[in-house]
Amino acid sequence: MTKYRRTSRTARVLLPGAAAAALLAGCAPGSGGPASASGPTPPAGVSPTAGSSVTVTPAPTAPAGKPAPGTLLVGDFGSDTVTFVDPARGATGSVKVGTAPYGLVVGADGRAWVATAEGVAVVDTATRQRLALVPYETDAGPVTTGEYRGGGMGIALAPDGRRVYVGVNVPGGNGTLEVIDTAALKVTDTVPVGRRPFDVDVSRDGAEVYATGHDSFDVTVVAAGTLEARRVEVAPYGTEGGLGSWLKPHYTAVRPSDGKLLLPFEGERLAVVDPRTGRTTIEPMTANTHQHGATVTADGTLLTVGTGPIDRDVDRGPSLTVRTPGGAERVYPLEGPHESVAVSKNGETAYVTGGFTRDGYWDGLSIVDLDTGDTRRLAAGSRPLGIAVL
Repeated sequence: MTKYRRTSRTARVLLPGAAAAALLAGCAPGSGGPASASGPTPPAGVSPTAGSSVTVTPAPTAPAGKPAPGTLLVGDFGSDTVTFVDPARGATGSVKVGTAPYGLVVGADGRAWVATAEGVAVVDTATRQRLALVPYETDAGPVTTGEYRGGGMGIALAPDGRRVYVGVNVPGGNGTLEVIDTAALKVTDTVPVGRRPFDVDVSRDGAEVYATGHDSFDVTVVAAGTLEARRVEVAPYGTEGGLGSWLKPHYTAVRPSDGKLLLPFEGERLAVVDPRTGRTTIEPMTANTHQHGATVTADGTLLTVGTGPIDRDVDRGPSLTVRTPGGAERVYPLEGPHESVAVSKNGETAYVTGGFTRDGYWDGLSIVDLDTGDTRRLAAGSRPLGIAVL
C-alpha cells in the first residue's frame, strides 16, 4: 500500500518506496494507474497523429431545434459521447464525439467544442449531431482511455468565437496548446506548454490564454496575438516530490474584476496569480480537502470541487466550496468524488460532475441549491467530466 506523509508545510508526497508510482502519480488516493498502451481503434478515416485531415459529418436535412434553456451538456470520459441532461429528469440523449472526452465549451452559436483523445469534436447542440472532428497536430501517442491518456484536456473559446484553444497532453512529456480556427475547422498553431494541461482559460478581452500544467506546477501565459509564451510557477506548497506530489495545480478560474487567476489547493490555500507580473499571493481556504474543478461567476463568486481526503486522518471528504469575492466560504458536503462544476444562468444552482479522473467516480451529477445547500444526485452520462449549461 502506498503511504503518504506531510512535510512541515503540509505538503503531501509519495514516499521513496513508491518511486515507481511517483512517476505517474495522480491527484487523489486510488488504485488507478496509467492507461494501457493499447486503446480503442479510432473511427475510420480518423488518425490521432499529426498531419491528419479533419473529419466532417454531412449536415442533417432538418434541424431538431434548440435545447431547452438550462439543459446541461456533459462529456462522458468513460465512453465516447457527450450527453444532454435535463436537470429535472436526467439524460435525454447522447452524441458520439470521440474517445474519452475531457473538457468542453459551448459558443454563442450553439456549437460545442469537445476535447477528446482523438481530436476536438464539433457538436451542433440544436441538431444533436457531430459536425466535425479536428485532429491534433501534436503526436500524443496511441488513442487510449483513463486518467493518463494522451490528447485534449482543457479547452476554451475566444470571446469573439473565432478560435478554440485546447491543451494537448503528451504522456511522459510536456504538452502543447493548439489553436483551432473555428471557421476553417483546422489547427493553425501550436505552442509548447507544461505537463498535462488540465485546464485552459482565456482572459475576458481575449488577449491572453492560460494553460494550467498539472505535472509541471505552472500556468503558461500565451499572448493570443503573437503566441509568445511565458511560464509562471504556481506551487504554494513548493515542488517537493515532483511528479509524485499531490499538491499540484488543477483548474484555474479568471477573476472578472481584475483578470487575476484563481487556483485552489487542498481546501487550504487559494493561489491568486497576477498573469502580468507572475506574482502569486496566498489566501486561506477552509474545506481541507483535495480540490479539482473551479469556476467563477460574473460577480466574482468562486466555486471549487473537493474530491476527498488525501490523508483520511486529517482531511475532510468531498465537497463544493462557494467563496464570495470577499473571501467568505460556504462548504457543502458531497457524496463521493466529483470533478467539474458549472452554475445555472440565474446563479442559484450548481451542477457538479461525478466523473472524477481517479478511482471512485460515478455516472451522474450532484445538483446543489446554492441558497440552502440542499443536494440531490442525478444519474446521467458515463463518468462525466466536462460540463456546460446550454
